[in-house]
Amino acid sequence: MSFKSDIEIARGANKLPIQDIGAKLDIPSADLLPFGHDKAKVSEAFIKSVQGNKDGKLILVTAINPTPAGEGKTTTTVGLGDGLNAIGKKAAVCIREASLGPCFGMKGGAAGGGYAQVVPMEEMNLHFTGDFHAITSAHNLLSAMIDNHIYWGNELEIDTRRVVWRRVMDMNDRALRTITASLGGVANGFPREAGFDITVASEVMAILCLSNDLDDLKERLGNIIVAYRRDRSAVYARDIKADGAMTVLLQQAMQPNLVQTLENNPAFVHGGPFANIAHGCNSVVATKTALKVADYVVTEAGFGADLGAEKFMNIKCRKAGISPEAVVIVATVRAMKMNGGVAKADLNNENVDAVNAGCPNLGRHIANMKKFGVPAVVAINHFVTDTDAEVEAVKAYVAAQGAEAILCKHWAHGSKGTEELSHKVVEMIEGGSAQYAPLYPDDMGLFAKMETIAKEIYRADEVLADKKIRDQLKQWEEAGYGNLPVCMAKTQYSFSTDPNLRGAPTGHSLPIREVRLSAGAGFIVAICGEIMTMPGLPRTPISRSHHAR
Repeated sequence: MSFKSDIEIARGANKLPIQDIGAKLDIPSADLLPFGHDKAKVSEAFIKSVQGNKDGKLILVTAINPTPAGEGKTTTTVGLGDGLNAIGKKAAVCIREASLGPCFGMKGGAAGGGYAQVVPMEEMNLHFTGDFHAITSAHNLLSAMIDNHIYWGNELEIDTRRVVWRRVMDMNDRALRTITASLGGVANGFPREAGFDITVASEVMAILCLSNDLDDLKERLGNIIVAYRRDRSAVYARDIKADGAMTVLLQQAMQPNLVQTLENNPAFVHGGPFANIAHGCNSVVATKTALKVADYVVTEAGFGADLGAEKFMNIKCRKAGISPEAVVIVATVRAMKMNGGVAKADLNNENVDAVNAGCPNLGRHIANMKKFGVPAVVAINHFVTDTDAEVEAVKAYVAAQGAEAILCKHWAHGSKGTEELSHKVVEMIEGGSAQYAPLYPDDMGLFAKMETIAKEIYRADEVLADKKIRDQLKQWEEAGYGNLPVCMAKTQYSFSTDPNLRGAPTGHSLPIREVRLSAGAGFIVAICGEIMTMPGLPRTPISRSHHAR
């Protein structure tokens, strides 16, 4: 039995003109700004025109902690969207755009897989409609204006040792994590330590993904803290007068992108913050627009539920005033075996004991999702090597946790493979049991919020943070930022900060290395363990495999 690769399937897709996809959601072709024949941006005017519509039902797809065995969160999101349409529901999917860093690094693309993909896959994984380039440009425009302001007399009295705005690029480049800027003499400014993050970690990315419209975007960009003076008072992007030009650069990028699945169903693809170092959800504008034009909206949040789903619930839903009616937790038999201690090379051999040993990782995610008051179902993303006994072991384990696991074969069969899951999700939603609530209230102290996530979601015993970090958090509370949610930057591979600690560890500590205030995005970032906001490339990056084309 020969399998076509994802790229062969995507290239053979029978795509409809994007105007036909828009018509399925009653979006007039005049309100689509086309990028070629198969992708378009949805106009701001149309988005404003549907605000009076009733909201559809929101479904969150999340997963166990990722392993090299693969989980298939986007694949399942797409498969469920197609499945809901196949059973007669008006459904749309909302996913994030791909970053070039992982595309050419370790992860590959972000458009699904097999017969559950969003197309045009290659454009989506590369330049798409230019949103990431616009975000990179807007971010670095602010960087240039800060250094330029200091060069021409520094009227705002910025302390050059306390410039906190770093530069960004959309590539994994560890050499740029910490650099010295402005070397080379008087004409180039005042030398200072600087550095780069990856574009998806940019506060501009988070702002674009959390803003309701252009006015909201401009205000949030103005609220970015870029530096401090010697008296520790903050200097904002609006003080540098960068917010207007940044908004102009982002005007088109603010409009959600419409594309299609292999089964010609509508998909919104917009924004792309990573869930391990940012808030990990597609844009609020795309999700809210989808809810106004579809009856069911399937969205995903990055990495395991300890990161993406936690941030979706505590940051995105809180800020956007939306709430999910159902959660789908994606797991694979292979990943259960890997969590149970099986090496990647041995995953094709049946090993029910290892499946059972690895299931507690899934069990913890199920228990965690219950804490947000939303009903959850497990989707077992099927691999051809899975045996019936292994699948039954997962189903039995999940049943013992008070939930249901459904085998899904969308990778091989598209919507036919998610029919059972689609019916189950509709049944859960119609049951009306969802009582969404965030994990912590706005008025809880910042450090207490971090402790709540560490203890409730990661099951850590304690949070380790030195006096400097605690004092910094107190200063931000005194400055009026205490009501913000927290965004944890942590390894995606484990509940703990040790990427090699699989399963469901307890008795660990959560060390916080650094905290950053994202005053424009509206959250505090806690950088935990060894996590980097500029990733590096692996020894053999995927980009090396493209030379043969």
